[in-house]
Amino acid sequence: MIRGAADVAHGLAPARAARPIEAGERIHVVGAAGAGASAAALLAHAAGGAIDGCDPGAPSPYTAALEARGIAVSTSHDASHVNSGRPARLAVTKALTSVRPDHPELVAARAAGVPVEAWQQAVADAAATQGGRLVAVSGTHGKSTSAGWLVHLLVAAGRDPGAFVGALLPPALTGGVAATARWGSGDAFVVEADEYAGNFDPYRPAIAVVLNAEWDHPDVFEDRTAVVDAFERWLRAPGADSRRVIVNVGDNGGRELAERLSDWGSRVVSVAPADEPAADVAYRLSGSLLWLSGLPGPSSQVAAPLRLAGSHNAANAACVAVAAALLGLGGPEIADGLSSFEGVGRRFDVKGEPGGVLIIDDYGHHPTAIAATVAAVRALHPGRRLWLAHEPLTFHRAAAMLDQLALALAEADEVVVADIWAGRDPDTTITSAAELAAAVAAISGREVAAPGSPEATADHLASRVRSGDIVLTMGGGRSYVIAERLATLLGADDAE
Repeated sequence: MIRGAADVAHGLAPARAARPIEAGERIHVVGAAGAGASAAALLAHAAGGAIDGCDPGAPSPYTAALEARGIAVSTSHDASHVNSGRPARLAVTKALTSVRPDHPELVAARAAGVPVEAWQQAVADAAATQGGRLVAVSGTHGKSTSAGWLVHLLVAAGRDPGAFVGALLPPALTGGVAATARWGSGDAFVVEADEYAGNFDPYRPAIAVVLNAEWDHPDVFEDRTAVVDAFERWLRAPGADSRRVIVNVGDNGGRELAERLSDWGSRVVSVAPADEPAADVAYRLSGSLLWLSGLPGPSSQVAAPLRLAGSHNAANAACVAVAAALLGLGGPEIADGLSSFEGVGRRFDVKGEPGGVLIIDDYGHHPTAIAATVAAVRALHPGRRLWLAHEPLTFHRAAAMLDQLALALAEADEVVVADIWAGRDPDTTITSAAELAAAVAAISGREVAAPGSPEATADHLASRVRSGDIVLTMGGGRSYVIAERLATLLGADDAE
């Protein structure tokens, strides 16, 4: 697929080179209560635009930051948002344009000649307004944690970066209210770059990080080769002659991508565990201590204790360290930033331990991310019974990855499967939570329930967990509700 073709297929203007946002430029953000679209609204506003938005899903965890900055968000979609005041453009998500091409605001915008662009374009334009080097953190999973980690390092080093991260950054990084965006005055702007349907096309980074490249998004990619094709096409887009790329070659897809970019020579920095084939930067995890060697710059070796558990986070940290080194941070700054980072929202988020039950919420929904998170919990809390409550993200993904998901879920001691989050899916008949639960039961030999909604799933767990258990909730939709409601129910029992 040629550059921009995915946007055209989704009814959007093709991705283009970023340009600064004009003072007072009116941009209407459709779906502004989402993680990414809310960041587009915040950044465009900070860049000087006149921003408003709409989303029937408001309020959400992401709209508090919009409200704090005076950005109005309507809770309904209406053509009047376009016809009254006529925005210079609409910023939308492809999840909407692919499902609702007859959406009233999209129809009104096209009739009025108002450009309809992916919200990522507004983020890229805001980055161009701030200026400085654009750093894009990409990969099938680990993007939000790693992008947030890099932002944390830069802020701690006094570099004041701008940023878009697909998970809530803590208030200390975002001006008092947790948000997915940060406006800065420094010489770097960090963005989380998603491969789905060319979402990363508007980003033309000076430095790109590729954490991994696995098969995901079966509605877009046929197999892993198609995923790697997309990464290579993006990286070779305009600006490639001076672009630096950091690739985790400990990942099979990452290794394939690095081999394809072999003509780039030293502009590709490879990263891998020390016990795997040689890479430019090697890392080793000993307990919680991460050892790095071969970093570019004067401090080639760094050692730092990590607060985030798991081998996957060691790989993420190594890639973050390389990006920080390319941006000019020294060894002590990198070590301090790696060791002081506590994570971003909904990534291994400990919700408490009411009634002696440790509750952890995580956004992971890909089989590899699920398995890695389960392994991290096991390593941190050996011997405790682990419940895994999973809300599958989209019917098409659950159907295509049913066997892989079942294998990953079966690694827990006890499993419950909540209703599937439909997202952009028009067909909700191709599989079900009960079908996935049955597949897990067939592997594990244990009973696996599919209680229904996140609320019903929390109620189911509350009557079955006991002191000493761990409950890990995972999913990309409303699975956080399971963790929050369960904590409330168990906390109420404590109060009694």
